[in-house]
Amino acid sequence: MRIPNIPESAGFGAAARDDAQVLILGSLPGRESLQRGEYYAHPRNAFWPLMERLFGASPDQSYADRIRRLTENGIALWDVCASGRRPGSLDSEISAVIPNDFSTFLSSHSRVKLICFNGVKADELYCRGVLPELAPHFAEIRREVLPSTSPAHAAMPFEEKLERWRKVLDLALRAKPALECGSSSYRTPRRFAQA
Repeated sequence: MRIPNIPESAGFGAAARDDAQVLILGSLPGRESLQRGEYYAHPRNAFWPLMERLFGASPDQSYADRIRRLTENGIALWDVCASGRRPGSLDSEISAVIPNDFSTFLSSHSRVKLICFNGVKADELYCRGVLPELAPHFAEIRREVLPSTSPAHAAMPFEEKLERWRKVLDLALRAKPALECGSSSYRTPRRFAQA
């Protein structure tokens, strides 16, 4: 049986400010995202509708404005894979993975206290290809697997996904870091946008 030649897909750089507190990781950009050069570009992906409800990052805004809205609220976006191969957009078909350089990223984003995975596959790729190579203080950063926003995982209702995402992000962004509580430079995270 002949195996088709599947081209390699390269991921995007991280969308992050130096003061990021939460890193949201996908697996690898899908076909629509790669064509548009935007995270979560598929029109049926629930990511941006969720971010609209949580942070006011509306799908109707420009991509640059949506990213700015997230980064102003302490959120960073990236993918586990720097590159990989997959014939379509299904995470289950990803192969030949080369992970991103998380040691460098976490060294330069020292306030990250939570890593959220947009679905189980991102977590699996991270645990298999990234975690064993991380220094202990990076490996100990809290991790949470959140319901996938992919249209391939539409069995969970949107409102349930929203509540799961809200609960985890709310807890992370509202908790004051112990080392900064008395600091005059401490910035209280912005409140979630009201639905």
